[in-house]
Amino acid sequence: LSQLTTFPLHILILLPCPFCHLRFPSSELERHANNHFLDDHEQQRLENDLELAQQIAFAPPSPLPLKSQVISDLPIELGFDEKVNCLINLQSRSIFHKVEGGGLMALLRKCLESESDNTISVLSGYVDHFESLECEDVGWGCGWRNIQMLSSHLFHQRQEEVKGVLFGGQGFIPDIPSLQRWLEIAWEKGFDQPGSEHFNGKIYGLEKWIGTTECATLLRSFGLRAMIVDFGPKELESLYLSVPGSSTGVEGKSEGNGVKRRGIQVYGPMDRFVVKKNHCSSSQADSNVQEKSCSSSDITNKNEGQQVLVDWIWNYFSDSNKPGNGRVIVSEKAPLYFQHDGHSRTIVGIQIKHQRNGVKQHNLLILDPAHRTAALEKSLKRKVGWQRLIKRGVHTLKKPQYQLCYVEPGVATLEEMELLKTINSVFLEL
Repeated sequence: LSQLTTFPLHILILLPCPFCHLRFPSSELERHANNHFLDDHEQQRLENDLELAQQIAFAPPSPLPLKSQVISDLPIELGFDEKVNCLINLQSRSIFHKVEGGGLMALLRKCLESESDNTISVLSGYVDHFESLECEDVGWGCGWRNIQMLSSHLFHQRQEEVKGVLFGGQGFIPDIPSLQRWLEIAWEKGFDQPGSEHFNGKIYGLEKWIGTTECATLLRSFGLRAMIVDFGPKELESLYLSVPGSSTGVEGKSEGNGVKRRGIQVYGPMDRFVVKKNHCSSSQADSNVQEKSCSSSDITNKNEGQQVLVDWIWNYFSDSNKPGNGRVIVSEKAPLYFQHDGHSRTIVGIQIKHQRNGVKQHNLLILDPAHRTAALEKSLKRKVGWQRLIKRGVHTLKKPQYQLCYVEPGVATLEEMELLKTINSVFLEL
């Protein structure tokens, strides 16, 4: 009896049901009595709901969010068109830190306008920053984040072109698991078959690095004209053929600036700066060591060589600008997916500073997925420390190879779609 007194008193009191005269604790009596007024079908439904609730309550935690788990399970039994429709309906919106008041690029523009008169900057119109998250993708997700940044520009600046085609016409940027599924769909459509074979056609749920080739593959599968440009020294040209099946194609004529253009086939697995080679490992954890060892070799790029890359970027952003003659010009061009060994970032613009000795100093304007969006916003609003986070001079470009992915205007025709399935690039010698 002394043990029973430790239980709540209302559990010990059993009251009779006025309909069947069975006795129940007072806390359960009302629910039981109400069940007498339900028909058999409704009673069965409630019992099933109760059973399901009990199963959920005692089930082990799922490793994936419910919606992502559905994306993982359903397509296995569905046809191709059904997979696409399923993904369109079940894809999840990516959550990111939204900068109010015109976005991060508006803050960057104000900071650039406040600088001295001897600078000219050219910027993409709008880009949201997507940061890598500690609990999701730190150490491997920079490529996916750059795709999201590039997509944010396309949705905002080219809405009429891309809204109906990009990511199934849902009008938002999917999270990384959904993007991984879209890449698998692109492979299944026949885009970048060598890349698909490298991954065995599967990348969903894997912490795999991707690069410019996967970015181009994904965007091309929606009809967008994503293009790749390779930059590297002559001594490393053979590295572009490190993946079986690659070929240099036919060498083109020399350009006016003395740079030879050569069309080469760019095959997966990703790009030439992520695949491990004898020259440098592609591990992000060793990226600082790689940069030091590579830069100390005889084939290290000098500033003169890297100027080829910087000049290309300047010409790209300056090619089609909105009207304006101020220190900051808004370009019609989309940002650039910028890949090198160990990491990838998004180039949103470029700046020229005219120095007193007549020399032009270039700074790339870069959004890095490794940075926190809130920190970028804070530094830009206060106009303190933002240069360190965003500006990158020619002297910082110490890698032996670089690769860019950019998106040309318009949506491909059905005839073009077949051609876009093979990923090509233009090689520029540094």
